Amino acid sequence: MKRKLIAAIGVATMIVGIAACGSDKKDDGKKADAGSSSSAATTDKTITVWLTVDAQHNWPELVKSADDAIIAKHPGLKVKHEYYAWPDKNAKLDAVLATDKAPDVVEMGNTEMVPYMAEGAFAELDASKFDNSAQWLDGLKQSVNYDGKTYGVPYYAAARIATWRKDIAAAAGVTATPKSWAELTGDLDKIQAKEGAKFNAWYQPSRDWYAGLSFVYDAGGAIATNEGGQWKGALETPAAIQGLTAWKNAVGKYMHGDLTKDESDRYIVYGQGKSAMIYAPGWEAPSAADPKFDKTGGKLKTNLVNFVMPGPSGKALPVFLGGSDLAVPSKSKNTDLASEWINDFTNTQAQTTLMGKGNLPNNNTQLATLKADPANTVTATAAESSWFVPTAPGWGSVEKAQTMQTMLQNIATGKQSVQDAAKAADAAMDKVLNVKN
Repeated sequence: MKRKLIAAIGVATMIVGIAACGSDKKDDGKKADAGSSSSAATTDKTITVWLTVDAQHNWPELVKSADDAIIAKHPGLKVKHEYYAWPDKNAKLDAVLATDKAPDVVEMGNTEMVPYMAEGAFAELDASKFDNSAQWLDGLKQSVNYDGKTYGVPYYAAARIATWRKDIAAAAGVTATPKSWAELTGDLDKIQAKEGAKFNAWYQPSRDWYAGLSFVYDAGGAIATNEGGQWKGALETPAAIQGLTAWKNAVGKYMHGDLTKDESDRYIVYGQGKSAMIYAPGWEAPSAADPKFDKTGGKLKTNLVNFVMPGPSGKALPVFLGGSDLAVPSKSKNTDLASEWINDFTNTQAQTTLMGKGNLPNNNTQLATLKADPANTVTATAAESSWFVPTAPGWGSVEKAQTMQTMLQNIATGKQSVQDAAKAADAAMDKVLNVKN
């Protein structure tokens, strides 16, 4: 997932507080913890847990709850925490993995997992020892599995939804949110005509590949496919071309901002009041309504309406489920204790805490309860149809090279045709997908 987006969850005005619950109460009759004995055993060990600043700033009570739970089972155990900003974490992790001082638990962005799993940097885990593992969300489950083995535990997720201003829609004669692609484009046509050529009926930065590639999956395509054990770019297939063409047409029609931008400041741009709709993680629109960013005189706060983004296929647009996973480095000397701590930090009650903070849970069972909540129905429904990046050994190189972003920008700006841009992206991927980073 784009880590800037997740890190910015802390500014979301939709975040609400909820007291952390005890982390040793389990669901579905499982053991009281991931591999602990029934009686407390005194230990003088220390486990080191690396988390990003999201946990430090937004749910420190959950961290304490997990610490308290494992210490209660292992008196004398010490839990040491280190917190990192997303841009700094992997460089520090790469450096420490070359030594004998690896942390016992490390938080990873879900798209960051693949190269580390491929290199054997993380220990294999027994999924059955973790709450709700049989119900992990598909997009998250894929991120912790490699060659049929489990190397991590999903932590939390975020999905993308559509949000528009009902006041602008109403001024154009639109009084209900769209349920189909035809309705959406028809409504956006009315808004564009009413607001004028310089207005963004839909502000959609071209380099936001999480949105652009959703159209590929909506059309039945994929970024890459595995053929006989070898990964190969698949963006030149008819289905992928169809999806990219639908995306190009929408951006060309409704996006009149800078076509070379990424999505990092989309919520700030939306707050300027020159756009009707965005397709983004659920925190972005409420953040735009924060007084620090709202330049509309307060209109955003009372006029934002969320809806599930329809796709050209006639179904909901598949979403990229961004989020975080927790892994145990292979060099950890405390694999069992690390696994216990992870379970205490991600179990059913922990997920309830994270849901209260504006996140999606890591499993379908609790997602269903979130879907029943009117305040969260849209996000939970959107998350039901998701996709994930190719779990190829060299996927990290594709992300580092920004291959997807370059392709989409070239298409949006007219620098390349859809076919030529897709061909170039496939060629670039084919050079690295099967090469371990």
